[in-house]
Amino acid sequence: MDAVTYPNLKVADFLNEKVVALQLSSFAEPYARDYLVKWTPCLLMLDAEGKEHHRTVGFLPPLEFLPSLKLGIGKAYFDKNRYNEAIAVFDSILSDYVSSASAPEAAFFRGVARYKSTHEAIHLKKMFQFLQERYRNSEWAARAYPYWLLPI
Repeated sequence: MDAVTYPNLKVADFLNEKVVALQLSSFAEPYARDYLVKWTPCLLMLDAEGKEHHRTVGFLPPLEFLPSLKLGIGKAYFDKNRYNEAIAVFDSILSDYVSSASAPEAAFFRGVARYKSTHEAIHLKKMFQFLQERYRNSEWAARAYPYWLLPI
């Protein structure tokens, strides 16, 4: 990551503008123990209280790293019931990084956030349909399958 991803201008700008980045050794205690870091690179997205919202393990090139960071931010908003902000982040992943590995998960959580903010089940069904159209073979399409069965 130090040789390829972190020096990328888009990555560096995002890290400087949107997050508080901290790079630690996998042996740094108590963090490695408290967050169960067993392999590196390990990217943890934490909130201000230190609660983990997203984790990736292993090398990510810049075009996968950025949507993964955004996914972590969106999931933090989601976990804090800030659904409109989460939806905006998930939408940005789906428009800017549609082919990334993070996109199917962003689509899943966008649908769930829409449902949680409106309590209208149609959002879950639409999310399943979107995943079937764009990411049919993803694990997130499989996880969304039960929503297809909802009566609307």
